[in-house]
Amino acid sequence: MSGIFIHRLHLNDTEKRTFRLHFVYSCLEGILAGVLILNEFVFIKSLKGSTYQLGLLFQFSVLVFLLLIFINEFLKRIRNRKRFLRLVGILTRAPLILLLVFPRDISAVTGTSVYHYIFLGIFLAYYLASPVIYPVINSLLKNTYEHTHFGILYGYSTAANRILMLVTTFIYGLLLDRDSFAFTYVFPAVAVLGIISVYLLSMIENRDQTTINLQPGKGGSPSDAGRGVIFSGFWHSVRESALNQFRIVKKNAPYRHFEISFMLYGFAFMISNTIIIIFFERVLHLNYSSVAFYKNAFNLLAIILLPFFGRLLGSMDPRKFGVYTFLSMLLSILFMVLSEYFPFYFDFHGIRIFYMLILYVVFMSIFTATISLLWYIGSAYFCSKEEAGDYQSVHLILTGVRGAIAPTGGVILYELTGFTWAFILSMLFLVAAIGVMIWSYKKDA
Repeated sequence: MSGIFIHRLHLNDTEKRTFRLHFVYSCLEGILAGVLILNEFVFIKSLKGSTYQLGLLFQFSVLVFLLLIFINEFLKRIRNRKRFLRLVGILTRAPLILLLVFPRDISAVTGTSVYHYIFLGIFLAYYLASPVIYPVINSLLKNTYEHTHFGILYGYSTAANRILMLVTTFIYGLLLDRDSFAFTYVFPAVAVLGIISVYLLSMIENRDQTTINLQPGKGGSPSDAGRGVIFSGFWHSVRESALNQFRIVKKNAPYRHFEISFMLYGFAFMISNTIIIIFFERVLHLNYSSVAFYKNAFNLLAIILLPFFGRLLGSMDPRKFGVYTFLSMLLSILFMVLSEYFPFYFDFHGIRIFYMLILYVVFMSIFTATISLLWYIGSAYFCSKEEAGDYQSVHLILTGVRGAIAPTGGVILYELTGFTWAFILSMLFLVAAIGVMIWSYKKDA
């Protein structure tokens, strides 16, 4: 299938090899994502974790991006980036194997069980790979693909990722309904696939060979002085990097508006994401198969839409594209809320289908397809190829900033006011995000 795409797009040899490696990487990561997609539901339904622990589980996935400002400078000093990337893959995915030692008795994991904290620790380690891998992907692809091929090729790889994810989620959901502790042997198995996927990613040619050498007397040799790009200590470089990222946001007004809007959207997403899991379990009383059904339904539609939106993003200002993205999320939350007040449903082979959630699936599919492109590569449209890594780093660090507040903040809001007001606040953030995008786009039109 990927060969047909390559032939039609008339790619050069480097683009072909990169696409093949990225395509297989995306497929393997899709299997891992298919298991992870039910992770929070597993934590609250099988492990009986608390709502605040659930907030932390999601918070870890975004909080790690705060480390980017340090990791970026560290990466510049790594001469063998392939080996480092492979080491990261092993150190962050191998801990998943520890789930083999978890008990399979619900009485052993209820209350203040130590296994809740071990589970959280394992996935904190897993998410620590994100601030390394995501900027690397953005930089590798931006420096390899032609601009006109960027969105399309990324869309094809993401579509393959989604296909494998939904197949895995469907099978995993059925397995969990038969054995609610199936995660204790499923995660160790996919850990191996995760390590292999990072290895494949490391094989993509790195065309950006910039490194920073140390000054003589600070760990470097005199011969290094003639070859380095910039001679500076690590902490000085971290400070300069922070100032550079500040300058990027300050001087590039369209990008600044884009990130302000994304910050507002991020609060909405992080507030609603955790409480949706609680909503599924405590209000709609869904089983694993039903949750897997809804997630697969909107992901399947998203797969169909991805190539189309990939082309659209390549020909459209990302701020205008973002309006459709955030509006679709707003509508999906709205119909989620309405399912509590209009709880009409029918059962089909063990799956509970709410009529309002059908509309939730429709708009969630549009959101999933568009945000998959906008979140990962939207920032690259505001800069040159050489600046792609820096711009994506700013984008990811801001994700970590809102991640330090929003997930547990959403749980606290839910505990104080209930589901409805928490969802309403999320929708208000989205309205504000849409307003910023429209204002910025019209301002530059």
